[in-house]
Amino acid sequence: MDLVFRPERYPFLTQDLPGVGGTIRLLPEDFQVEEVPAYLPSGEGEHLYFLLEKEGLTTRQVVEFLRDEVGVPEKAIGVAGLKDKHAKTRQWFSIPRQHEDALCLLENLRGVRLLDAGLHTNKLRTGHLKGNRFRILIRGAKDREKAEAILKALAEKGLPNYYGPQRFGLGGLNPVRGYQLVKRGKGRGSPWLKRFLVGSLQSLLFNDWVALRMARGLYDRVVPGDWAKKHATGGEFLVEREEEAERALRLEISATGPLFGKKYPEAQGEARALEDEILARYGLRREDFALRRGARRPIRVPLQEWRVEEVPEGLWLAFFLPKGSYATSLLREVMKVEVDAPEEILTEEGE
Repeated sequence: MDLVFRPERYPFLTQDLPGVGGTIRLLPEDFQVEEVPAYLPSGEGEHLYFLLEKEGLTTRQVVEFLRDEVGVPEKAIGVAGLKDKHAKTRQWFSIPRQHEDALCLLENLRGVRLLDAGLHTNKLRTGHLKGNRFRILIRGAKDREKAEAILKALAEKGLPNYYGPQRFGLGGLNPVRGYQLVKRGKGRGSPWLKRFLVGSLQSLLFNDWVALRMARGLYDRVVPGDWAKKHATGGEFLVEREEEAERALRLEISATGPLFGKKYPEAQGEARALEDEILARYGLRREDFALRRGARRPIRVPLQEWRVEEVPEGLWLAFFLPKGSYATSLLREVMKVEVDAPEEILTEEGE
């Protein structure tokens, strides 16, 4: 029973297309991320939203600065998602309006620049974003046509929605610790750490489910009993008619996989049997995740706004991905090498 995350165990969708190789993240500006908010501040309310550009800082470091230097209680600080340290990123934060005058203290935090601000009626919460726009330099990659062929294939069939290495910790060992927690029901660490470790196990099981569907020829299919997601609206529904298969082939809908917990729509029939197969692989049951809320996650996501630019240093890739998806999953398809594991973790679902 192997619970260690190893990227090489997960197949490429574009296995038949050669990659461009290369390296990423030599410099922070090589990896640029712009958060696309679900909504903009309305101009009224008791919460101050502000857009920061930061380089060489994690989201957590900014939160700690707001807490320790600006004096904002941590529970009152809002973020929609976490961003990596080794990158140049733009993301929104929120704090109570009463701390507005102290915002000038951000000038003392090296590596940040305030770009915009406005008032809104509610605190910014995890998941309050549409997605992220990425602009990433693959240094040493030269074959633009290879990259474009891969991105075109991903745009047609959807990007495998694997969790990236960020989710699994140093050496990919967090799912092992998560397994010990769900089996023994106790362990050392804070409640947050325990939730995160069990989340890593959930993520490993999901990745295994994606790989199993790919091996069975069910990546771009739905079967009776699947819970499918409508990509245009985000709605989910139980697949009961064979006619839904055509919509899946058109990338209008996709099967969703389980992040096991006590409150999530459970698959039925053939689709449920595939989930059971993954659980049995590790001697797990659905009941082992009774302390987690649970959710469903699509097997693939649409790839949008993509383009490739060739420069002397290599290839710039630009693309948009919806929230909760990992740029590393796209990069490994294009490069055909396993990519790095940034320091922070997206935790937008699976609670």
